[in-house]
Amino acid sequence: MEEDTDYRIRFSSLCFFNDHVGFHGTIKSSPSDFIVIEIDEQGQLVNKTIDEPIFKISEIQLEPNNFPKKPKQDLQNLSLEDGRNQEVHTLIKYTDGDQNHQSGSEKEDTIVDGTSKCEEKADVLSSFLDEKTHELLNNFACDVREKWLSKTELIGLPPEFSIGRILDKNQRASLHSAIRQKFPFLITVGKNSEIVVKPNLEYKELCHLVSEEEAFDFFKYLDAKKENSKFTFKPDTNKDHRKAVHHFVNKKFGNLVETKSFSEMNCSAGNPNVVVTVRFRGKAHKRGKRPLSECQEGKVIYTAFTLRKENLEMFEAIGFLAIKLGVIPSDFSYAGLKDKKAITYQAMVVRKVTPERLKNIEKEIEKKRMNVFNIRSVDDSLRLGQLKGNHFDIVIRNLKKQINDSANLRERIMEAIENVKKKGFVNYYGPQRFGKGRKVHTDQIGLALLKNEMMKAIKLFLTPEDLDDPVNRAKKYFLQTEDAKGTLSLMPEFKVRERALLEALHRFGMTEEGCIQAWFSLPHSMRIFYVHAYTSKIWNEAVSYRLETYGARVVQGDLVCLDEDIDDENFPNSKIHLVTEEEGSANMYAIHQVVLPILGYNIQYPKNKVGQWYHDILSRDGLQTCRFKVPTLKLNVPGCYRQILKHPRNLSYQLMEDHDIDVKTKGSHIGETALSLLISFDLDASCYATVCLKEIMKHDV
Repeated sequence: MEEDTDYRIRFSSLCFFNDHVGFHGTIKSSPSDFIVIEIDEQGQLVNKTIDEPIFKISEIQLEPNNFPKKPKQDLQNLSLEDGRNQEVHTLIKYTDGDQNHQSGSEKEDTIVDGTSKCEEKADVLSSFLDEKTHELLNNFACDVREKWLSKTELIGLPPEFSIGRILDKNQRASLHSAIRQKFPFLITVGKNSEIVVKPNLEYKELCHLVSEEEAFDFFKYLDAKKENSKFTFKPDTNKDHRKAVHHFVNKKFGNLVETKSFSEMNCSAGNPNVVVTVRFRGKAHKRGKRPLSECQEGKVIYTAFTLRKENLEMFEAIGFLAIKLGVIPSDFSYAGLKDKKAITYQAMVVRKVTPERLKNIEKEIEKKRMNVFNIRSVDDSLRLGQLKGNHFDIVIRNLKKQINDSANLRERIMEAIENVKKKGFVNYYGPQRFGKGRKVHTDQIGLALLKNEMMKAIKLFLTPEDLDDPVNRAKKYFLQTEDAKGTLSLMPEFKVRERALLEALHRFGMTEEGCIQAWFSLPHSMRIFYVHAYTSKIWNEAVSYRLETYGARVVQGDLVCLDEDIDDENFPNSKIHLVTEEEGSANMYAIHQVVLPILGYNIQYPKNKVGQWYHDILSRDGLQTCRFKVPTLKLNVPGCYRQILKHPRNLSYQLMEDHDIDVKTKGSHIGETALSLLISFDLDASCYATVCLKEIMKHDV
């Protein structure tokens, strides 16, 4: 397989642990030569079809918009009357879950002229306020609105109206909500149990961009804070105007909601209508501590499935699925990243999508070399590392002896495999962790993020390679012009991450703040991926230094893991032991127990030359005072520990001639029999098959 030179140099210097000779060969001649199957926490291969029914129609959860509404939402259709008793008609345009936006006329089942359930109820405010206070509040609201409609500017401080002191906390909360729901152009402020009402200046500002009807509905939607709901502004063909709406919403409420533009085809005119949709940001929660209310009505839908993809980058696959399902990439969760040039099977969970909806796109995604199966409802999302490991079925073709090796090739292959099976391999992070670019690697982007150099990180991300293709032409144009809009028109649709960043830069500008917003256009798992790439690179360098300095001996100051059963990187500090001088002299520990820290704020360093090496590296990279937290991007890097050696499990292999597996090797001559090796094994989570193969072959793969 052809690799670029820089990619080879970067990994040719990594240490080998075994002393066999090895052999040459080629992997990934085609995606079917490299099959990766995730092993779940129960030790089961995720590509196995679940025997029991995945879901029954009678058990399917209702779409969120069919859940009973909370009492607070009953306020959302209360009408505002001005001094002339003219009703302010509203066009409710927010929807729940997966449902697309609807016009007012399409919602006749929930909003009917004189028979709406909400209108049948008494005014909630009347139950809290006496008649005089209620009347004064209405007059204040009408006065504010009339001045705005007449374009009269408010002179001096905005007017205020005091409801008075409300001692009961629950009653105050209900009043705050009721006032803002009935009068979205007002805000309420609490002062020592007193409720003060003021004009909502942000409402007025939004009215300069959209109709008052839309502003009215938007602020009602915003105050309702109904989880998983959407709000859609009216279709808009003016890009600059849409950009202004995006900018307003994100600037004022970006910590609460996110915006997206979606095209809708007008069947009669054939012209695309574009709408700006607003959605509340998802709230992170701790596993196992879900609130009771979420387990009953209003529960978020989680649908689990197995994704099979072929020769497709994982984030590209997620981006395509997100478009087809009408969600965003951050709605998908997964346990680990998978190779591109391979056939891979992995577990995934998507939020806010029902099992039936996912099944409905099965045929469409097959065109992108993807399949989904084992579709079922679950209670929660996945987290990175939530797997036992991966199973690999690999074909190594065009096997040859090392140069000047006179031994039998078959014997060399068997010797190499048995050696690694017995002694293990150095547990390096594989090259796919860092990308294959010649100019920029993912760890360089991660270092820039750790140093809060947001603009530099963006430029590194969009640095072109020396190739003349649409992607690199677009990147070159951006670095020359910083014209995000123009670059978007050049960037191919399948480059999901690049386009997400560019859309944000177009919206917010190429400033430090704009670059921060651009990074927020990527899911948290993607942002942290770059930081982890940097810490992984340092770990690779650290383990090479450790083996070159001390070899296979366990010495004073080494860190060892005392729990033999731990097979991932989540070692608690309580399980990490610092080897004493006496223990080192007595050879109390074996090399496979040695761990090295992955950089973070909650790790300890070895107390020997390796520990000093870490501190020197941090100084070299300008991180001597780094706390491994990037608050602006909500990134925390606690760090962890990683075993320096690993062993493949359940290893089996078979040597075959190429004609036996019905594939011809490129460049093979007639009459020449080329050997291929079929090898299968399991690895723990976060271990790399390419690294294991490199140790077996003693050759870059």
